[in-house]
Amino acid sequence: MSVKEEFIEIFRENVTREGADALLDYLENKSDFFTCPASARYHGAYPGGLCEHSLNVYHCLVDYLSRERVQELYGLEVSEESAAIVALLHDLCKIGCYRPGTRNVKGPDGKWTQVATYEFHDPMPYGHGEKSVYIINGYLRLTREEAFAIRYHMGFSGHEDANTVGRAFQMYPLAFALSVADMEATYFLENEDS
Repeated sequence: MSVKEEFIEIFRENVTREGADALLDYLENKSDFFTCPASARYHGAYPGGLCEHSLNVYHCLVDYLSRERVQELYGLEVSEESAAIVALLHDLCKIGCYRPGTRNVKGPDGKWTQVATYEFHDPMPYGHGEKSVYIINGYLRLTREEAFAIRYHMGFSGHEDANTVGRAFQMYPLAFALSVADMEATYFLENEDS
């Protein structure tokens, strides 16, 4: 099964609220979601990287939420639909933002060569998490906790005031869980430093 097929299967099995079909149609037929990278130079910087990253975050989040400690000690119970929505859709803000380009890289022989890369050009500079929330809400209604989770999925690694991030995590534990899943996918599964 391809990454795109897995994404669509998980989405269809779990996201059933009004507007889900229209959102999936947008992703499949009116955007570059399934072909664009997840970043310009780091994790998922290749065609289809965004879809693959979204699936990685989904699997990390589902694993995190299934932990006994998370369920029993923290009391965090999240529906399968909410988990799928926040993980699969958290980075919709990246749709339409990457253009193929080149950059110069010095090889081991000391010679410079051009390598393919991506350049980031945001046609709608509305922020990161908030832009994803905005796009999703154009198709289906998010719960408040889902909206906060997506909005603050960058956690303390974003450009936010630390107090604001901390308050969002305290008020909406799904925001913390999604942030952990996003970091786990980015830094461990996708090995951003390679």
